[in-house]
Amino acid sequence: MPAEPRDLTIIGGGPPGLFGAFYAGLRGVSCRIIDSLPELGGQLTALYPEKYVHDVGGFPRILARDLARNLVEQGLQFGADVRLEEEVLELQPDGEDWLVVTNRDRYPTRAVLIAAGKGAFTPRPLECPGYQALLGRGVAHHVQDPAAYQDRRVLVVGGGDSAVDWVLNLRGRTRRLVLIHRRDAFRALTHSMKLLREGVESGEIELLTHREVKALHGEDRLTGVTIFDNRSGQEETIEVDAVLALIGFKPDLGPIARWGIHLEKHNIRVNARLETNLPRVYAAGDVIAYEGKLELIATAFSEAAMAVNHAVHELNPKARYSPGHSTTLKLFKDRDEAAATAQ
Repeated sequence: MPAEPRDLTIIGGGPPGLFGAFYAGLRGVSCRIIDSLPELGGQLTALYPEKYVHDVGGFPRILARDLARNLVEQGLQFGADVRLEEEVLELQPDGEDWLVVTNRDRYPTRAVLIAAGKGAFTPRPLECPGYQALLGRGVAHHVQDPAAYQDRRVLVVGGGDSAVDWVLNLRGRTRRLVLIHRRDAFRALTHSMKLLREGVESGEIELLTHREVKALHGEDRLTGVTIFDNRSGQEETIEVDAVLALIGFKPDLGPIARWGIHLEKHNIRVNARLETNLPRVYAAGDVIAYEGKLELIATAFSEAAMAVNHAVHELNPKARYSPGHSTTLKLFKDRDEAAATAQ
C-alpha cells in the first residue's frame, strides 16, 4: 500500500523537527517525521543525553534527555506520523508536490521541512593502532550512560566543550579520571574551564596537555593506552578501563547534497522565509545558513515555527501567517477547561 500523503514531511527528529511538528499540528496541517536514528530527539538523545542544557528559555537547567522527552510529548500531541531508522535518499518532484524516498518507502507530501541538524555525524577516529578493534569494547566516541563508568579508570581525549563537559560530569564517579589534549589551549566555555581547573587542583581530575594517543591495548577488552608528548616524543603507558575519544564529528549532508538544493559550504542556504531554492522545501536548525545565523536550540525553534507558518500560507494563501499566541487560542483554552473540569 502506498504511504498516506501528508501536508508536511519533516526530515529530522531533533529539536527543530519536533517543534516544527508541533507547529504543523497547531496550524491544522498533517505532518510526518522521518529520522535515521532509532529514537526521536536528535543529538539530545544520540550524543549527550546525560548532559545539562542551560540555554533553552524557561529551563535554567535541564538534562538533554528530559528536554528531548518534553519535545516529543509536545511535538506528537497532534498525531504526527513518525518513521524511524529510515534514511531519506531522494526528493523527487511529483507535480506541484514531492515524493520523499527513503530506504524503505516513498512518502507523498505537499511540502518539506529539512531539519536534519548538520546531517549525518561521523565521529572523528583516533588515528592509532587498536582503535577499530576496541571500539565498543572500552573505547567510545560518546557517553550513553554515565553509570557505566562508575569506579572505572577513564581516559578522555579532547579539548572542546564535549570533552571538558564530560570530564566534569564524570568527576566523582570514576576511580581515576585523566584528560589529555594535544595542545594547551582549549575550546571549552570559560566557566567550564574554571570548573576543570578546580577539579585538577582538588585531585579529582588529572590533566595532561600536549599529549596524544599512540596506541590502544587489549584483546577482547581495552586494558591500557600509550600516550606520547608531542613536543618531546616521550611515551607513557597507562592502565585504563575506558577511553572516550571526544575529538569531534565530521558533518555530512549525505544524499541531501545531491537534491539540487543551493548549499553554502556544508549548509543549506535559505532566505528570510526559511525557503530553499526548491519550491515548498524549507529548512531550519543547524543545517541552514543565512546572514547572522546563530546555532542554538533556541533559534532553531524559531526557525522551525517560521518555516512551518510560511509553508502553511504557501499551501493555503488564505491562511494567516501567524496563528496568534497560544494563550489565546481556542484549541488550548478548550483543553485547559476540560483538564480543570476533570480535576
